[in-house]
Amino acid sequence: MTEADVPAFIGLIEALADYERLPPPDDGARARLAADAVSHPPRFRVLLAERDELVVGYALFFETYSTFLARPTLYLEDIFVLPDHRHQGVGRALMGAVVREAIARDCGRVEWQVLTWNQPSVRFYQRLGAAPLDDWRGFRLTADQFRELADRLGE
Repeated sequence: MTEADVPAFIGLIEALADYERLPPPDDGARARLAADAVSHPPRFRVLLAERDELVVGYALFFETYSTFLARPTLYLEDIFVLPDHRHQGVGRALMGAVVREAIARDCGRVEWQVLTWNQPSVRFYQRLGAAPLDDWRGFRLTADQFRELADRLGE
């Protein structure tokens, strides 16, 4: 990812927000994304997919760590292909590149989340051989909540 790639990357994130029926990043978040994408070291990695010199998809990932495997996990935060470019192998190519990166990093697994209503994506992942995790449930604290919790816990 170079600084020249950032506008296309941000545009894809806005398209993903539209697809997922979420508000797009605000100006502050766009600025942080742009800075973090090209920081040294980068806070995350982005792979961009191009067709006919047009950026049509991306995958954003970073490492976490599994204490039980004693290996890194590659966490796939986003994978997105513009609707007009789906069913043309772009998503498969992005997933292949992510998996090759996991192999190169000696990761024990690749993990991600998918919205339950997004059945086209669920079917795509299942066709690749991925299995849903039925025995784990995601939890989240937002920035406001963890600040409040830190205050409550005397941190």
